[in-house]
Amino acid sequence: MKLKQLLNDDDAVSPVIGVILMVAITVILAAVIATFVLGLGDQVSNTSPQASFSFEWEVEANDYGTLTVTHDGGETIQAQNLYMRGSVGGNVGPSPDSLDQTWDAYKSGVSGTSEVQAGMSIDFEQIGSDGEVSLVWQNSAGDSSSTLKKWAGPDA
Repeated sequence: MKLKQLLNDDDAVSPVIGVILMVAITVILAAVIATFVLGLGDQVSNTSPQASFSFEWEVEANDYGTLTVTHDGGETIQAQNLYMRGSVGGNVGPSPDSLDQTWDAYKSGVSGTSEVQAGMSIDFEQIGSDGEVSLVWQNSAGDSSSTLKKWAGPDA
């Protein structure tokens, strides 16, 4: 008779399930907190910005011109994280001059802590018709980068 009553008694099921759920919630919460405390959560925010840029090249003389790079819209970007890379073209000597500087190095009055916002632009003079330029975002740690826009001259 006591065996039959034991099989029909489910009073202990609810407390056991409750304890298991509480332990599971505690473990998940501890894992999330540990991720951010150990710095792994910072990597999630190191994605490249969503921004639109345009290039306009105006020829001046001897296949050289001025290349204007304009931030057309999207996220604001730190000037120190935005690089202009490539070649100016027009072989001067044995190899073309190259570009590899941050936005603030080319724009007077802009410091590395400044932000590049929609509507801002910079001009590069003496860019050859065979020049090639890439606008590259690179995070502050230097371990992640993304090419935002590329330009190639008409003779590149």
